[in-house]
Amino acid sequence: MARPLPPLNALRAFESAGRHLSFTKAAAELNVTPAAIGHQVKALEELLEVPLFHRLTRALRLTQAGQAALPPLRDGFDKLAEAVDLLRAHETRGAITVSLGPAIAAKWLVPRLDRFRAAHPDLDVRLDATDKLVDFQRDNVDLAIRYGGGDYPGLEAERLSSEEIFPVCSPKLLDGPEPLEKPDDLRHHTLIHLEWDSEDVTAPTWHMWLLAAGIHDIDFTRGPAFSMRALALQAAIEGQGVALASSFLVADDLAAGRLVVPFDLSVCDPLDFAYHIVVSKRTADLPKVVAFKTWLLDEIART
Repeated sequence: MARPLPPLNALRAFESAGRHLSFTKAAAELNVTPAAIGHQVKALEELLEVPLFHRLTRALRLTQAGQAALPPLRDGFDKLAEAVDLLRAHETRGAITVSLGPAIAAKWLVPRLDRFRAAHPDLDVRLDATDKLVDFQRDNVDLAIRYGGGDYPGLEAERLSSEEIFPVCSPKLLDGPEPLEKPDDLRHHTLIHLEWDSEDVTAPTWHMWLLAAGIHDIDFTRGPAFSMRALALQAAIEGQGVALASSFLVADDLAAGRLVVPFDLSVCDPLDFAYHIVVSKRTADLPKVVAFKTWLLDEIART
């Protein structure tokens, strides 16, 4: 016979509060109030007739019973989440949620999605365009494309594309009143700055590129800055200046002639960052995840 269990909400509240040692953080994770977490935990303690927390003035501490129960309870919820993932996405039909940055979504993925839909007409794609790291389970994300070093604890990552960094501009700047023929000609043109996903001070900048080109007397700080790389590249397409761009994001614009590379000089990302396909280990083998990942790798080969 099935053993009677306490209410699932009470167990979930205790597991989250025990993991964070905070009712406030547990409430944020479960989208309820701290008072609701406290009520659920108190009800669980009364039902089991055993205290689970020592409630200190500014902190929580697990009792011996709470410490013993938390690891198997956490494993149990992980198993439940895994089972739900399998039920939700067992077939290739339905929908797949993809998290990625706004720039790569606009400049690379969206123009190619029609080919994925043609190959997989029963699988809809939902794009979550954000640079924020997501929780695959909590945010119901199936796959992410992320720019970084590839070290994502608890997740599987496969390199999608390495990066080179070089200047790009509209073709009309090559033949204007101050034609761009050599790197030193940049002193006569507006420098368009991009804010990269990485906050590291060694992320590619105009200062870095100019030093690599052997130029030391150009003011590398002048010019407009954009928080979204797609907007900075659009400004370059409109002829408003020269942007420092990544090879991956401007591949289509270069092929179409909207942008050109005025100088044959590029630098590699000093952080060895690249775009990666990131998936949860629990759902990496689901048919819809495999289908989208395989299609991404095929597309990058075509690019």
